[in-house]
Amino acid sequence: MPRASTPVAAAIAISAFAVAAAQQPAGVARATAGRATYLSTCASCHLPDRSGREAPPLAGTEFMSRWGGRVDELGAYIQKTMPPTDAGSLSDGAAADLAIYLLQPALADAAAPARAPSASRTGVVVAGEVKNYVPVTDDMLRNPDPGDWLMARRNYQGWSYSPLAQITRDNVKDLRLAWVWSMNEGGWNEPMPLVHNGIVYLANTGNIIQALDGQTGELIWENRIGPDSGELFGATRSIAIYQDKIIHATTDARLVALDARTGRTVWETTIADSKKGYGNTSGPLVVDGRVVQGLIGCDKYKEDGCFISAYDARDGKRLWKFETVAREGQPGGDTWGKLPNLLRAGGETWITGTYDPELKLTYWGIAQAKPWMLVSRGTTIDDKLLYTASTVALRPGDGSLAWYHQHAPAESFDLDEVFERVLIDVDGRKLLFTIGKPGILWKLDRETGRFLGYAHTVYQDVFARVDPETGTPTYRADVASQKIGEWFRVCPSTEGGHNWQAMSYHPGTQSLIIPLSQSCVEFSARKVEPKAGSGGTAADRRFLEMPGTKGMMGKLAAYDVKTMKSRWSIEQRAPFLTSVLSTAGNVAFVGDLDRKFRAVDVSTGKTLWETRLGTSVQGFPVTFTANGKQYVAVPTGLGGGSPRVAPAALAPEIHHPRSGNALYVFALPDQK
Repeated sequence: MPRASTPVAAAIAISAFAVAAAQQPAGVARATAGRATYLSTCASCHLPDRSGREAPPLAGTEFMSRWGGRVDELGAYIQKTMPPTDAGSLSDGAAADLAIYLLQPALADAAAPARAPSASRTGVVVAGEVKNYVPVTDDMLRNPDPGDWLMARRNYQGWSYSPLAQITRDNVKDLRLAWVWSMNEGGWNEPMPLVHNGIVYLANTGNIIQALDGQTGELIWENRIGPDSGELFGATRSIAIYQDKIIHATTDARLVALDARTGRTVWETTIADSKKGYGNTSGPLVVDGRVVQGLIGCDKYKEDGCFISAYDARDGKRLWKFETVAREGQPGGDTWGKLPNLLRAGGETWITGTYDPELKLTYWGIAQAKPWMLVSRGTTIDDKLLYTASTVALRPGDGSLAWYHQHAPAESFDLDEVFERVLIDVDGRKLLFTIGKPGILWKLDRETGRFLGYAHTVYQDVFARVDPETGTPTYRADVASQKIGEWFRVCPSTEGGHNWQAMSYHPGTQSLIIPLSQSCVEFSARKVEPKAGSGGTAADRRFLEMPGTKGMMGKLAAYDVKTMKSRWSIEQRAPFLTSVLSTAGNVAFVGDLDRKFRAVDVSTGKTLWETRLGTSVQGFPVTFTANGKQYVAVPTGLGGGSPRVAPAALAPEIHHPRSGNALYVFALPDQK
C-alpha cells in the first residue's frame, strides 16, 4: 500500500484494517504479517512477548485499556512515530498489520505459534580446523602475549589496552583496509572479537560463533548454536577462551563450550530458565578453571532473582552462585523495606567483571533495582536495596562476598552503575575505577572497597552532592516526591553519561580515556501491579538535549588517574558507540553513530586518522598480530537500547543503513 499523503488519507487507509481484522482468513494473514514486522522491528526493545524492557509493554490491561478498540488510531500512531530509530519508515500497510497483531494477537497466534521452529541449520555448519592450536593456560590469561586478545577488554584488569606499537601516532595515517567480514544480520551487534595466535574468534548475533584467519579473513569454522537472537533481548558482547575451548554465554541463559580447533560442542549447561525471561549479554570471565558469568532478565517479579555464578571449565558443572539482590533473612535483606522476595527485582550483571590475581578477588558491577522509579516499585529514598547499583568483590573460589560499595542507594532513574571495573596500581596502592550512567568517575581501594574519590565527567542533576568522605550521594529534594503519571526531568538520560562502551587505561600517560554521552530525559512512572509477572521498567520517557552542550551528544575525554582531573576532551554531535582501544603506539581508537572510525593522540585527543564504514561503528575494537603484523579490528552494527534510542530522537539527521553488521580489519601497508 503506498504511503498516504495526508492525515485524512492516512486515516482512511489505516481504518481499512479494522474491517480486515474481522474477516478470516484475511485478518489472520494480516495479523501474521504484523507479527513478523513486530519481531524484526519492535521486539528488541519491547521483547518478543510484548512485555517490554527498554520500552513500554505492548500487552496487558494498561495497554489494552489505552488502545483497545482503536486499531486505526494505533496504526496511525505507529506509522508516524515508530521505530524511534527510523520513525515513519514503516508503510501504512505494515503499520496496519502491526496494529492488528497487537490488538488482536489471537488472530496471529492461530496461524503462527508463539515461536515457529527455525528452518536454519544448527551446530557446525562450516567444518574446518585451526591448525597448530596452542591451549590457553591460566598463566597466559594472567600474562597475555602482546599479539593476543584473550578476554573481555584484553586483560584481567580490564584496561582495553594493547602493548603493540607497530602502529603509532606517526604512521597511523597510513592505515588501510586489510579485509572485511560480513556478519549475521538482525539483533544487537556489539561484539568483542578474541584473538589467539592470529585466529579471530567472533560472536555474531543469533548465537553464531566463527573462527577466522586473522591475516586473510578466511572462515575456518562456524557453529550456529542458536537460538536466533533476533527474537531475544540484548547483545553478545564477549566470549571466553580457555585451554582448548571457546565458551559462549547464549542469549537464552546457557553456557556452551566449543572445541577451539573445530567449533564442535563439548559441553552445555543451563544458567537460568529462559522461559522466565532470563538471558545473557555479558560474556564469561575464566578464573583458575572457573567460568564466572553474569545474568540479565531480572526486571519482572518472580520468586527467584539475579545472580553471579561459576562453573567448572572442564564440564560446565555449577560450583557456586551469589545472589545480587539480597533476599529476606539474608545479610542486606532488610534494605528492601517491606517488599517480599517476589517484588525484589533488578540487580542484573550485564557487563563482564575483572579480576585481581594477587588479591584473588573478582569485581562486578550490579545494575539498578526494578521498576525504574521509586513510586512504581513501592520503595522509599531511604531503602538502600542491596546489592543494586554497587560494586561487589567476590572470592572466585566459593563466590563469597569480600566487600561491597554501593554507589547509588535507592537509584531511581535507570542510571546503572553496572559497567567496567578497571584495576590500576598507583603509587603502590591497589585502585579500582568505574563510571556509570550518572557520569561520575569513582575511585575505590580494591583491597577494602573504601571510597577514595570521584569526578564529574558530564552534567548531572540527580544528586545534589556527594559526600567527600564516604562517596554517598544525596538526591535532590524532589526525587522522593514522584507521582504516577507525572513527568520528572533528570540529567543524564538512560543513554547515560557512560554506558557499555568501555573506557581504556593508557599506562604510558596514566590516563583513563572514556567515551561519554550527553542527553537528558523526562520520566513518567507507571503504576505496577504487585504480582508475579508484573514489574518491568515501568516508565515512559522523552529524551532532551543536555544543557550547555549545544546538542553535542558525543564526548571523549581523558582523566589523570592520580588527580582525576580532565586532561583533554572532544565533543561532537554523534555519540560514540564503541569502547576505546588504546595502544603502546600512543594511539586510541574509537567509533561513532555517524559511521566514523578514528584514531586520536592519547596525549591530546587530536584526530590522527579517520575513515567511514558501512554503517554505525558499534562494539569493541581490538588489535592483534598475525604472522608478525599488527592489525586493528572493529565491528559495525545495529540495535541496542538507550544509546541508540536517544540519538534517534535527538539527532534524526544522522543517517546510516539499516543493515551492515560486519568486522572491518585494518593494517599498515607492507614495506617494499
